[in-house]
Amino acid sequence: MLLLQAIADTPDAANLKYLSAHTHLHTSTTFRILTAMQTHGWIERDDSGYYRVGGLFRRLAKQATPAPDLREAARPAMEWLRDQVGESVNLTVREGDEVIYIERAVPNRMMRVEQVIGSHAPLHVTAVGKLMLGDLGDEACTGYARRTGLPRYTANTITKAAQLKKAAAECLQRGFAYDNEEAEIGVGCIGTLVRDAHGGVLAGLSISAPIERRRDAWVPLLKQAAQRIAQRLA
Repeated sequence: MLLLQAIADTPDAANLKYLSAHTHLHTSTTFRILTAMQTHGWIERDDSGYYRVGGLFRRLAKQATPAPDLREAARPAMEWLRDQVGESVNLTVREGDEVIYIERAVPNRMMRVEQVIGSHAPLHVTAVGKLMLGDLGDEACTGYARRTGLPRYTANTITKAAQLKKAAAECLQRGFAYDNEEAEIGVGCIGTLVRDAHGGVLAGLSISAPIERRRDAWVPLLKQAAQRIAQRLA
C-alpha cells in the first residue's frame, strides 16, 4: 500500500530507487512487491524502468461512487460545534508529513484563534497530527521523526521519537488529543479524527482557543461533531 500510494502521489512516474527510498523498503523487497503488483495489473512499468498506476487501478477508480464534498459535509457540524464552545473550529486533512487546514468556523468575538485556510503545520505539533501518526503505527512515527527531525516550535514541542510514539499511541487510545502550546505559545487545541464506515481516517477536527480558555468538557461535543460529519459522508 505504501508503494501504491507513492506511485499515485508521483506526478508522472517513479523509478525503483525513488520508491525504495521513499517507503524505506529494501531495494530487493521493493522490486519484488512492484513485480507482483505489475503482474496483477495494479501498476505498469515502461521501458525506462519507471512505474505508474496500472489499468486495474484506473478501472476501479472509475467505478467508485463520488463522495460528498468534505468541506460541504463538515460545515454544519463545525458551525454547531463553534456555537457550543464559542471558539474556532478547524477541519484538516493530512498531506504527507503535514496537516492542511481546509475549512474553519470562527466565533464572533475579538479574542480568538484563527487558522488560515490553506495553511499547514507539521504533524507532531498539532492535536490531529499526533492522532494521524498514532493511527499509522510506531513504524510510521519512527519514519516521520527520521525524515523531519522533529523541529522545535516552542518549549513544549515533542522533539524525541520515543516521546512522539508514546504520545501518539496514547492519543489514539483515548480518541482525542491535545496541542499544549506545542505549535504556538498561548494557543491550545483539542482534536479528534473523522473516520469512514471502515475506520479509515477522512480528516481531523479540532477546536483552537487561547490556552487559558480551553476546556476538557469540549471533548464529548468534539466527538459528536466528528460523528455527525462521518454520517453525512456515509
